[in-house]
Amino acid sequence: MSDLAKRRLKLWIRLLGVTRGAENSLREYLRLNHATTLPRFDVLAALYRRREGVTMSELSRLLLVSNGNATAVVDRLEADGLVRRMPSETDRRTVFVSLTEAGLAAFEAQARGHEAEVDRLFAGLTADDIDHLTEILKRMGKS
Repeated sequence: MSDLAKRRLKLWIRLLGVTRGAENSLREYLRLNHATTLPRFDVLAALYRRREGVTMSELSRLLLVSNGNATAVVDRLEADGLVRRMPSETDRRTVFVSLTEAGLAAFEAQARGHEAEVDRLFAGLTADDIDHLTEILKRMGKS
């Protein structure tokens, strides 16, 4: 293995470590401050971005999870009154999911704290650091 290949491998391990550390911090933040989980937050965020509602299949694709995983989270959010399911008027097999007013309010409160927590996690980065890292990650995403 070349020196550059070894350095790339170390970079991959470092990226994983940073990602997992940040994700664990956010999970803990959501659990302690909002009595929720990261999967629940992710579903609410996806539905917040698509206010008109999405099908369960679309939701699964947006979240990069199986239909079963999305259904389990939506079931719990619906039981808590944060989302609603609506059958399609044109296809009985299709169900749309959207935020309720309570879900919208809950997500907005969680999102403010989530943003502040992400800001805290990356407070050691300057604006230039963020610009450079963003450009690098964009390049990596294209390859």
